[in-house]
Amino acid sequence: MAAMSFPFITDAQFELLLANGAQSRRQADFDPVPVVKLFTPDAGATWLLSEIDPEDHGIAFGLCDPGLGFPELGCVSLAELAEVRGMLGLPIAQDSHFRTGKRLSAFAKEARMAGRIQA
Repeated sequence: MAAMSFPFITDAQFELLLANGAQSRRQADFDPVPVVKLFTPDAGATWLLSEIDPEDHGIAFGLCDPGLGFPELGCVSLAELAEVRGMLGLPIAQDSHFRTGKRLSAFAKEARMAGRIQA
């Protein structure tokens, strides 16, 4: 599955997510920085994705916050993200201004304490 199937992820980001997924399989304590921040422009959901499963390119891993106060690390279907719509029917978007030097675990710790992703 190519990144073009998911307009919210660029080809370069897709390749980096795949590389992180492969590294995660080789190194149990791998803690990458998030590659992409996705959000619902008309709702409170946010995703910080750090890797894509190298065997199933439709599954990503990262910090997921559906906006209910309980952000958690886990897997998410990219196809399902492509179908997500907020209250006004807008699809998810990528935060093009997102930059990070923090590891995913640091974002997860902060999000658990705050009840939401702070990125």
